[in-house]
Amino acid sequence: MYAIIESCGRQYKVTEGDVVFFEKLEVEEGKKVTFENVVLVSDDKKVQVGAPYVKGITVEGKVISHGKGKKILVYKYKAKKNYRRTQGHRQPYTKVEITKIKTASTKTEESAKETASKPVEKKATTTKKEA
Repeated sequence: MYAIIESCGRQYKVTEGDVVFFEKLEVEEGKKVTFENVVLVSDDKKVQVGAPYVKGITVEGKVISHGKGKKILVYKYKAKKNYRRTQGHRQPYTKVEITKIKTASTKTEESAKETASKPVEKKATTTKKEA
């Protein structure tokens, strides 16, 4: 099963267990992050395409670390004018491990498991006395 999610102005194809580098997210390391803008979900049986997003689908991940990418050099140059400028840039990123793709069927299964695991308390029934 895979999903295409939209985050930080880009679209990412993710599966469970993937490690993805996103633009800098304002989430602490070790915390959970959920992506609700799911454009497409595909399992072995069918493909769901959203207009613009698929309803009832979320993708969960865990923030592993924050960092900066490789340095790139930006070089400005104008011919015959002795104008040259060099500038470096390192793009910040957030490293996220995708833990789960939650579909509507998995949500209902989880809620069914929760209700099945809770003990059902029987209410004491009182009988009315006939007069």
